[in-house]
Amino acid sequence: MDAVILACSSLNSHVDAAQEKMGTAYPVIYVDRKYHEDPKQMRQHIMDELKYLPSEADTVLVAMGFCGGSWKAVSFEKRIVIPRVDDCITLLLHTDDTWHADLKKKGHLYLRDTDTEEYSLEAMQRKLCRQYGGMYGSMIFNSMFTNYTNVDMIDTGVYDCYSEEYVIQAQRNADLIRGVLDYVAGSNLILEKLVSGQWDQQFIVAEPGQVLSEKDFWEERSQNYF
Repeated sequence: MDAVILACSSLNSHVDAAQEKMGTAYPVIYVDRKYHEDPKQMRQHIMDELKYLPSEADTVLVAMGFCGGSWKAVSFEKRIVIPRVDDCITLLLHTDDTWHADLKKKGHLYLRDTDTEEYSLEAMQRKLCRQYGGMYGSMIFNSMFTNYTNVDMIDTGVYDCYSEEYVIQAQRNADLIRGVLDYVAGSNLILEKLVSGQWDQQFIVAEPGQVLSEKDFWEERSQNYF
């Protein structure tokens, strides 16, 4: 297999860890996570990146999920392998070979190692306050998270989510939305299987020309596809 990895930049450390563990060294193209704010924009950037892949590559290993429709109606001339998950959070919450389209719990906000600095809740609040003014910006921010009660740090084993620096940042985020801070088990299993070719019911293997649809990510299957 002559593969290239197309990944969301929010998963950069996890992609590196998966390749190191599984002994692969595929080239990686990252799509900036900032485009998640608009799935149509993310989809356009995905399509742009697919146009300029190395000609010798025959397989695109996608380190992303459906991501709000970013992969809806995508078709390409090379084989595409993508996890059957709604987003990157669910991807990291998998801890075994059982397929789940969505593992997130209602009212829970999940944090990863890349949810810091410009992608922290503090940064989001500051941006809204600059854009709409302090009082109105804070009102918008609070309304966005009014239904969240918990902030969960995903422990995948790839990064040190128990470090003092990380916990302090996470606690500040939790305090902003008045959420209870805790840990939740996760893993890097999906990405390890992706790069090592262990494509079972947790993956879509789309052959050249096949059009991806939303139901490909959400419909339960009755067999494995190794």
